[in-house]
Amino acid sequence: MVRTFQLTKSLSRLTVLENLRLGASDQRGEHLWASIFPFLWEKQEEENTARADELLEHFNLVRVRDDFAGSLSGGQRKLLEMARALMVGPKMVMLDEPMAGVNPRLRQSLNEHIRGLRDAGMTVLFVEHDMDVVRDVSDWVIVMAQGQVVAEGPPEDVMAQQEVIDAYLGAHHDAPLDLDEEEARAEAAAAELAAEAEQEKS
Repeated sequence: MVRTFQLTKSLSRLTVLENLRLGASDQRGEHLWASIFPFLWEKQEEENTARADELLEHFNLVRVRDDFAGSLSGGQRKLLEMARALMVGPKMVMLDEPMAGVNPRLRQSLNEHIRGLRDAGMTVLFVEHDMDVVRDVSDWVIVMAQGQVVAEGPPEDVMAQQEVIDAYLGAHHDAPLDLDEEEARAEAAAAELAAEAEQEKS
């Protein structure tokens, strides 16, 4: 199980490739005594590099392979962080606001990548406020408001529930305008003002 963060955590002074290789788990060369004997870890390093190159290709980051991560755009950093998380071959990936601060073109790319993870059989758990993305990607949705679960179920069912509409758009955002009711309220308000005026005179 791995996760990504809403605020990306790439190491800006390492290259994109180095950031990806850093994400691989159980690296033999990380041990001090082994690091001085390249024959113990060179083959694994080559395998990690090959895996990283596959992910760079998949996430359309090949052209920035040798650039410093700090030079990437916000959307590219999101892609890099997702690719780095996949270096461990997880069964489940958790994404925290993957669409936050991403321009529309990269948003579409991220959306396609998330769908690709799902379609490949990986479990994807993500927190997101973009309802179009939630509807497009999710098989199951849990809606929370004020720390409480408001609704749970398939996206089409959940987004049709009045509690969800109220929580995200306001309780009466789409209530039809009743002119008779509005006129009655206006008349009552005018009568109340007139009564107050009369009281002030007396």
